[in-house]
Amino acid sequence: MDWKPHAAALAAKAAHRGSDWWAPIRETPRHLMVERWFTPGPRGWTAVDGPSDEEVWATAAYSDTTLVTRIGPLHADHAAPGQTVTGLPTSSSTLPSLVVTMLRHGRLTPGVRLLDLATGSGYSAALACHRLGDDLVTTLDVDPYLTQAAAERLARIGRHPEVVTADADRELPGVYDRIVSMVSVPRIPAPWLTALAPGGRLVTTITGTGLIITADKTDDGGAMGRVEWDRASFMATRAGEDYPPGLNEVFATASTDEGTVTVSPFPVLDVMQAWEVWSMLSLTAPGIEHRTSTGTGTGTGDDGSRMTWMLHADGSWARAHTKAGERTATVHQGGPRRLYDLLDQIRRRWLEHGELPVYGAKVTITPDGETTLSRGGWTTTL
Repeated sequence: MDWKPHAAALAAKAAHRGSDWWAPIRETPRHLMVERWFTPGPRGWTAVDGPSDEEVWATAAYSDTTLVTRIGPLHADHAAPGQTVTGLPTSSSTLPSLVVTMLRHGRLTPGVRLLDLATGSGYSAALACHRLGDDLVTTLDVDPYLTQAAAERLARIGRHPEVVTADADRELPGVYDRIVSMVSVPRIPAPWLTALAPGGRLVTTITGTGLIITADKTDDGGAMGRVEWDRASFMATRAGEDYPPGLNEVFATASTDEGTVTVSPFPVLDVMQAWEVWSMLSLTAPGIEHRTSTGTGTGTGDDGSRMTWMLHADGSWARAHTKAGERTATVHQGGPRRLYDLLDQIRRRWLEHGELPVYGAKVTITPDGETTLSRGGWTTTL
């Protein structure tokens, strides 16, 4: 493949000429880091074999797009071309512009030692090696196949960072000036702070939110920083081959039970596309699973109506429906908490203030990882 023109076009999209990241993107053959991936469809995820169609391979690899490489425990490398599987994505090659955003927040000045958390395809490690040099980059993932495959592919393009298989929530294998995580965490793990050098900087996202946290280590062994105005969302950390199963039993209840019926003054919202609202709700009530559909639900097309479900492992659920042309929602709720009421409270706050306090919040992290966000009189501790 004549990949350099494709990489140059990607560099023009994901960075800009003269930036620190323009040359790394332009000179890194992403197609050699991602040879197989999954594409979504109505029946699940279908495996695509890049080398079998060079045009498809080049288009996918050099688009500023996330390529899903693992569904549940099955890596695309081990799936038959055209095979369709169901499940949740558990690994991917993140869109290059977001990789650059996270690394840029890490302030990777010459000579710093970087820990790249969540190796994935190895692409973020490749960019970091170009910027810092191989000997200053360590990349870590919990999946032994991912680290083995990434190490081989990195070597193929002439990059040799230290590649480690380990659980990011446990003891880390060294001391680093920068920790940049391409996987989300519910709060900052204490081992990260132990592994962070004095004055070091960490960058991560909070599980279930679109919040990027940057924080610099303080003299007491904790860290202090803020929620950046950029937004990002990554897969959550996991210890095993897959995430716990979805809340299908709660969904069955939410789909049929009447529960308590009310009328919301707001139309149904696709919460996970409303980053501020979604992030604030996840901080208020972590662990909500959202499912949304449009149209009649019969396969006959979109009639303009909207349906959403909110599910929680504690048995709480909500179902809301907005008919075509209407501006309110009929809400059914059950379980120990009224999830939709929490959502409506947040939406009212947003209307009253014109914003929510999550972005730009001050972040304070104790040495044991307790993470507090605060802004304008609002505070929450993770």
